[in-house]
Amino acid sequence: MTHAKLTSLMARGTEFLGCDTAILCGAMSWVSERNLVSAISNAGGFGVIACGAMTPALLDAEIAATKALTDRPFGVNLITMHPQLFELIEVCAAHDVGHVVLAGGLPPKGSIEAIKAKGAKLLCFAPALALAKKLARSGVDALIIEGHEAGGHIGPVSTSVLAQEILPEMASQLPVFVAGGIGRGELIAGYLEMGASGVQLGTRFACATESIAHPAFKKAFFRASARDAVASVQLDPRLPVIPVRALRNAGTESFTAKQREVANLLDSGAIEMVEAQLQIEHYWAGALRRAVIDGDVEGGSLMAGQSVGMVTKEEPVAAIIAQLMDEAAAALKRRAA
Repeated sequence: MTHAKLTSLMARGTEFLGCDTAILCGAMSWVSERNLVSAISNAGGFGVIACGAMTPALLDAEIAATKALTDRPFGVNLITMHPQLFELIEVCAAHDVGHVVLAGGLPPKGSIEAIKAKGAKLLCFAPALALAKKLARSGVDALIIEGHEAGGHIGPVSTSVLAQEILPEMASQLPVFVAGGIGRGELIAGYLEMGASGVQLGTRFACATESIAHPAFKKAFFRASARDAVASVQLDPRLPVIPVRALRNAGTESFTAKQREVANLLDSGAIEMVEAQLQIEHYWAGALRRAVIDGDVEGGSLMAGQSVGMVTKEEPVAAIIAQLMDEAAAALKRRAA
C-alpha cells in the first residue's frame, strides 16, 4: 500500500516507457553501455544506451549485445550534431528500438520524421519553456528537462527553476521527465507531485556494481562532494561550447588548452564551425574514456553531477532503484498524513 500513490503518480511515465518504474538512466558515454543499460531495464527502470561518437556499426553491435542481456524496453541516446545521425537512426529502426532520445540541440530537419517512421517514440531535452513548446509542436513525444546541477553537458538554469517554469505549462500535453541533481527519492516524489511523469538520473548509477567504470573512477566519486563537480569555462565567446560538469582535476585545465587550440584553427580558417564543435565533442569522448575505461582520474574527464556527494558506495542497480522508490513512497506517505 505504501507504494500505491507512487505507482499512480508514475503511471503515465511507466506506460510511455513500457517499464515498471519511471526512472531513466541518463546516457553517459562509455558508462551507459550494454551491461548497465540491461541491468537498469531488468531491474524495472529504463536503460538508455549512450551512442555518443559511435559509428553506425558500433551502435548496431551495442544494441544487439544489449538485447541479448535483456528482453525489457530500453532506449538509445543520439547526439544531434553527429555527422552520421541519419544512419544511426536507421540502425535504431532496424533493431525496432522503441525510444530514441535526441540530445545536443534542436532536432535537425527530417530527423523527427525519420525516428518516428517505424513507430519509435522520441524524447528531446528542453532547456527552456519556449523550446519545450516548439518541440511539442514539432511532434516530439516526451520532454526531458535537465538542470544545471547535472553531470556532463549542461544548460545554465537549475532543475528546480526549469521544473517550475515547464511542468505547469507542458505536463498536461505530453510526458515530462525531470533530471539534474536528483540523488534521493524525496525529490523524485516532489517532482512527480508537480506533474512530472518520471525522472532521469545519471550520477547515481555511474558507480553501480554493474557499471563497467574503472575502480579508480568510482573511488573518485565516493570521495567527492557536491562542490567538487564544477562546470567548464567557455574560453572564447566565438566558440559556442556547451559547458560540461565534471570533478575538478588536471583534465579540467586540459580542456581550456583544447578550446584555445580549436579557436585558433577557427580563426585561421583551417576548420569550419561544425568541425570545431565536433573536435570539442571528440575531446570529451576521449577524455571521458581515459577516466572511465583506463582509470586516469587526473588527466581524464570525471563527468559527474552535483548529486555526486550522495554516491558513497558501489551498489547493485536493483538496490539503488528500490531505495529511491522506498524513499519516494515514504515521502508521499508523510505528506498525506
